[in-house]
Amino acid sequence: MTARTHDVAAITALGLVVLIWPVGEITLSTALLAILANQIGGIAPDIDQPTAPFWRNLPIGRVFGKTIDKLLGGHRFLSHSILGLVLFGFLAHWLLIFLQPIMPHVNISLVWRAFMIGMLSHLVMDTLTKEGVPWLLPIPFKFGLPPLRALRVTTGKIGETGIFAVLVALDVWLCSTHYNSLVTFLHQHIAR
Repeated sequence: MTARTHDVAAITALGLVVLIWPVGEITLSTALLAILANQIGGIAPDIDQPTAPFWRNLPIGRVFGKTIDKLLGGHRFLSHSILGLVLFGFLAHWLLIFLQPIMPHVNISLVWRAFMIGMLSHLVMDTLTKEGVPWLLPIPFKFGLPPLRALRVTTGKIGETGIFAVLVALDVWLCSTHYNSLVTFLHQHIAR
C-alpha cells in the first residue's frame, strides 16, 4: 500500500476504536498528539524501506534508510511482524516516558495506544497486498488475505484506489454521524 492509504487507514482505525471504546475525558494536547502518533504509527513499519517518504524528507535520509533497511532485514521483514510490533511498541513507550516531563498534561498511555493502532492498521493493510506480511517472524512465511494471491491488491493499482475510497467514505460517515460529539469536544477543550 502507498503512504496515503496507510495514513487514511490509520486515522480510520483510530476513529473506529474511539467510537467503540470511548476514551472519556481527554485534553486537546493529548488528542492532537494521539493523532500525530497514530499517523507516525501508520507509516512506521515502512522505516525498513530506504525509498520511503520518511527517509526522502530528511537531509541525509538515504544513508539512514539504507542502514535501517539492513538492520531490520529488508522491506516487509521485522517491522512488518508481531515481533516488530512489540519492538516498536516498546521503543515508543520508552520514548513517551522520556518525553513526559516536557508534556505533563498529555496522557502518554492514550498517545501510545494511538501509535499502536496506526502500526497495526499498517500491517493489516499490507496483509491485503500480493506480497503479504510475515506476521509470525522468525517463521519466514508471509500471510495474505484473501488466501489466493491472485485476488489480493497490487500496491498503487485500482484495487488500492478502491480501498482508499472506501476508507475515505468511512471517515466521512464517521465524522458526519458524530459531528455533534466532535464539535462539543472541540468547544470544551479548545479554550483550555
